[in-house]
Amino acid sequence: MPAELILEFEGVGSTEYYAVNKELGIDPDTREGPWPEGMVSHSAGLSSSGRFVVTEVWDTVQHQEKFMNDRLGEALVKGGINVPPASVTWIELITHQQLGT
Repeated sequence: MPAELILEFEGVGSTEYYAVNKELGIDPDTREGPWPEGMVSHSAGLSSSGRFVVTEVWDTVQHQEKFMNDRLGEALVKGGINVPPASVTWIELITHQQLGT
């Protein structure tokens, strides 16, 4: 079942975000690189409260867990993110529309 993941980080900004993506071999600006299997969409930016927020939609929670275990966990540390997110929210989606991509 599709699920949305919302991660909020304290003390993280675009420098760390791009460093993590470099470790993953992904260029978020050009969309090139080995994006993980099961990821439907990915967004990232700063909230009005100053937290760095990553929002993703996954085919299943298990796809995200596999990505975390196989690639993302290590890339986060190498990219300079050594603390867990301040907030993690999973939403079981009823629908997801991706318009005008």
